[in-house]
Amino acid sequence: MPPTSPFPTLLRCLRIPSVAAAAKRTTTATPAFTPSFFLGRGKTTIQKRFQHNPADHDPTWVSVLDKPATLVRHNRKHRPLGLAFLILMPITAFALGSWQIYRLEWKTDLIARYEDRLVRPPLPLPPKIDLDALEDFDYRRVIAVGRYRHSGEMLLGPRIYEGENGFQVITPLDRPNGASTILVNRGWIAKDMMRQEDRSPEALPSGEVEVHGLLRGHHVWKKNMFTPDNRPDKGEFYFPDIKEMAALVGAQPVWVEETTVPDYVTAHTYMKKGIPIGRPAVVDLRNNHLQYIVTWYALSVCTSIMFYILVKKPSPDISRRVRTNMQW
Repeated sequence: MPPTSPFPTLLRCLRIPSVAAAAKRTTTATPAFTPSFFLGRGKTTIQKRFQHNPADHDPTWVSVLDKPATLVRHNRKHRPLGLAFLILMPITAFALGSWQIYRLEWKTDLIARYEDRLVRPPLPLPPKIDLDALEDFDYRRVIAVGRYRHSGEMLLGPRIYEGENGFQVITPLDRPNGASTILVNRGWIAKDMMRQEDRSPEALPSGEVEVHGLLRGHHVWKKNMFTPDNRPDKGEFYFPDIKEMAALVGAQPVWVEETTVPDYVTAHTYMKKGIPIGRPAVVDLRNNHLQYIVTWYALSVCTSIMFYILVKKPSPDISRRVRTNMQW
């Protein structure tokens, strides 16, 4: 009789199952409660749960116990380009805010000079106007006498007035005694009054008129990239190009905007008759530089705080540690 090996006895004592026993191991649970009308008499239902071991079917499978995760420290450094961008943002915003302070002082002084000219008595226009001196008389009230040449009328637009679409009427004014012809912006008319035949006779004065208005220079308007070019051959003018419009009618490039006292009833009557509605004698320059100052300085402060939080403030220790294993 061959000698018996003590190894099976040792396995039973330690209660360590073999690989074959682990593959066939079953767990028997307590019988589940089942009503008597589902079970036959004397029969018992037993639930069986089979444990699955991935090593039984995939010999290449590696357990997390065989290759545990390594605890590493993640020290990510900021890129120089990103840091340079964050540094430039508050500096640029601060510089723009400081520049807007200069712009605010300049615009405030400009409006004050224009308003000072408005309160002065109106000047009669000389027969020949010095174009180089126009800038010094911008927004100055003037008086011009002459006859409107309605055949040379030009419509500038479209322009909006009180929510209505229309045009501004630009008419050359022929002055007597050899004086130069000038351009007069008579005011706004509705779109349905574009044709002179649709307007009342009061809208087209034929005798000598006295025009009270504001003298404007040809340097005050600048065409932006979204405004289309004028088409004089079709009578379409989108932008007040004073030199171009004056050359069409043989006038000096002098622009006078006819003024009127704002009155709702009068404006409503003029609108129905097609009489141009003049502008009020006020300075209509926008001055929003104070808002720009607040905006740029606030942006400078916010971006400075962001830069401090990102660079100076240490991040929590837990955010600098990750669990990684590239061989999983």
